Amino acid sequence: MSATRLLVLGGVRRFGRAHGYEIRRELISWGSDEWAHVNPGSIYHALRQLAKEGLLREHEVEESDAGPPHTDYEITDAGRAEFLRLLRCALAAVDVRHPEMLTAGLGFLTELPRAEAVRLLRERLDGLAVRRSSVAPHREARDPDDHLRELFGWWVHSADYAADWTRGLISRLESGAYVMADDSSPTSGSGPSPGSSAAPVRFQPPRRRRTSTK
Repeated sequence: MSATRLLVLGGVRRFGRAHGYEIRRELISWGSDEWAHVNPGSIYHALRQLAKEGLLREHEVEESDAGPPHTDYEITDAGRAEFLRLLRCALAAVDVRHPEMLTAGLGFLTELPRAEAVRLLRERLDGLAVRRSSVAPHREARDPDDHLRELFGWWVHSADYAADWTRGLISRLESGAYVMADDSSPTSGSGPSPGSSAAPVRFQPPRRRRTSTK
């Protein structure tokens, strides 16, 4: 899986249609260059590659009073399907080598129906239990004076903490937290209004303070 693919597809999907600079500015504002190693070059490369694969559609925009010529991108039906596949995998799979996938997936959590998000997170709980059970015996098998017990102990602790956090998120979702893809927009002081077709409010990760560039 690739966090860059998920982030770029999700970014374009949210904008509807956008050029590379808009996508780059948005993703960098999430801090993705730090936690997902997404830099401007990788974003532009991903845009071109995703368009080549038919997951994005390119629109060449000529120079005008609004600015120089550039390429706009729009997600295709195949791109939407790939975005949702990556999002589901990011939430459900436990991949200790690529923790950035979960971070990217959480940025698009509300793009899923509530019940599906809960189901995927329960799959994550199962994966965390497997992870814990695979490393805990190694800690117990180590001599008490072997400092490597701390390494295995850290992995056990990490799995326990992640499971606690995941159960908390499941509980919040089941209690109605956030406006999910199958919810309507909330009305003042009353939560979601059944039957409304209004677009859901979408969660975005905290933004870093931007510095001016010349």
